[in-house]
Amino acid sequence: MSRRGDAATGRAAYRSGLRAEALAAILLRLKGYRILARRLKTPAGEIDMVVRRGSSLAIVEVKARGTGDAVEAILPRQQRRLERAAAHFLGRNPHLAGLDIRFDVVLVAPRRLPRHLADAWRP
Repeated sequence: MSRRGDAATGRAAYRSGLRAEALAAILLRLKGYRILARRLKTPAGEIDMVVRRGSSLAIVEVKARGTGDAVEAILPRQQRRLERAAAHFLGRNPHLAGLDIRFDVVLVAPRRLPRHLADAWRP
């Protein structure tokens, strides 16, 4: 594929990711979560969303896939990266460290409602 084709594919994937994150944000707000951060960049990597409801703080990974189960896309290596990014975020926000921290996933697929998997894995 040409560089121009690669760039177009990359832009389309980026836009698709932004749409998926917007849908995930709407879903989580409707479920009563308050969004503390979106697209948070840390030295360990990016966190799609940090949300809070009551005494729970969730580090949220949003996965958009055309077909198949998007949850399979979160490999152990990515889980560890998100765990390191969460530790960095909590180091900068010690007032949140006393909350129950978990890792959630929001799956977004075409022509389907987004699916929220609370506490998708434990470090």
